[in-house]
Amino acid sequence: MNDGRSDGNLWRSTAGAVLDAPPLGDAVEADIVIIGGGFTGCSAALHLAEAGASVRLLEAETIGFGGSGRNVGLVNAGLWLEPEKVEAVLGPVLGRRLNQALAAGPDLVFELIERHAIDCEAVRNGTLHCAHAPSALSGLQERLRQFEAQGAPVDLLNAEETAVRTGSSAFHGALLDRRAGTIQPLAYCRGLARAAASQGAALHEGTPALQVTRDQAAWCVETPKGSVRAPALLVAVNAYGRPLPGVAAPAYVPMHYFQLASRPLSDNLRKSILPERQGCWDTGTVMSSFRLDAAGRLLVGAMGSLDSLGGGLHRAWAARKLAALFPELEGTALEHAWFGRIAMTGDHLPKAVKLGDRAISIFGYGGRGIAPGTVFGRAAARYLLHGDEAALPSGLLSHYREPLAGAKQTFYELGATLAHAVGDR
Repeated sequence: MNDGRSDGNLWRSTAGAVLDAPPLGDAVEADIVIIGGGFTGCSAALHLAEAGASVRLLEAETIGFGGSGRNVGLVNAGLWLEPEKVEAVLGPVLGRRLNQALAAGPDLVFELIERHAIDCEAVRNGTLHCAHAPSALSGLQERLRQFEAQGAPVDLLNAEETAVRTGSSAFHGALLDRRAGTIQPLAYCRGLARAAASQGAALHEGTPALQVTRDQAAWCVETPKGSVRAPALLVAVNAYGRPLPGVAAPAYVPMHYFQLASRPLSDNLRKSILPERQGCWDTGTVMSSFRLDAAGRLLVGAMGSLDSLGGGLHRAWAARKLAALFPELEGTALEHAWFGRIAMTGDHLPKAVKLGDRAISIFGYGGRGIAPGTVFGRAAARYLLHGDEAALPSGLLSHYREPLAGAKQTFYELGATLAHAVGDR
């Protein structure tokens, strides 16, 4: 697996300075211990530290090493599911709570970026959900209806308007969501971590949790060279957890999403290709995405793993997709390639699972980690500080299991490989 350390991962090449977060080397105590240094863990650490709690965050690799540092970088409102489907699954009260929390997710992300001066290529000009076929327009019209019922600032663009916004004539329309935007995701995650440290949180990279135990008063997390004892525990590893004796592992279907990035485009091309730098994804069954970074590199991505047997097919598809979207870019070299794991749940909803007294595990963003992870991190902080389950947008489960996860993973990867073997030829 691309471990994220090489220049293959564009975000690691452009995220700026790394953090000063030395490994834990002693036995310490804290009010709350967090396992996982992604969007959720860093958001929780920041909000806990701002509330005056003493925090120890343990990251096995480096801050943002997992999905947070491999993300597409779209700061979207809501989930893959439409709001009414969320309410159908969770019920009207809890569903409405989750919908409202995540609809406001981009507001929280961009407010934190501004308040803590996080340098992460933030652009808030909306995102575009693009209709790949005429039949997909009805789905976008239904999303428009539901988003407008929430009071969201959304517009349905026709094919001509979509071509102006994207620079591509490949789409039959698009839903523009003005709440959303784009960021450099690893730089944002590091920025959250720096903000948490500035408020007094102690961060430790290179510090895997080896075992968790519980006595009458506190949780104890053992690490290779130390330990943390704390009355409260947050496990925020999402799809990058390791076996951890003492707590239940997150249950999800592992999926993969890859991205490839071109060299920076010329100034002339950037005038017509995504001139307002909206991030885009399409309505295809095997979804794909495209966007620009601050330097003008064009990123194209889709479901699939680059180190699977279909890795070569995924790479070849990306080159064809680039030319299909933008014929003027045919033959353009793709200089960066990386991918990451996604934690997908059967109902496509994030989960907060109780591990014990004042201990929870949060996972299952289905690839939409930025805004939901930030929101759930803040929510976890409030729950662990005050014990208020209403602070958790999706409620609190006593347990969660995901049947046939391995079979589903194989099915999704095979489907993506087959689609990319024949797509855009």
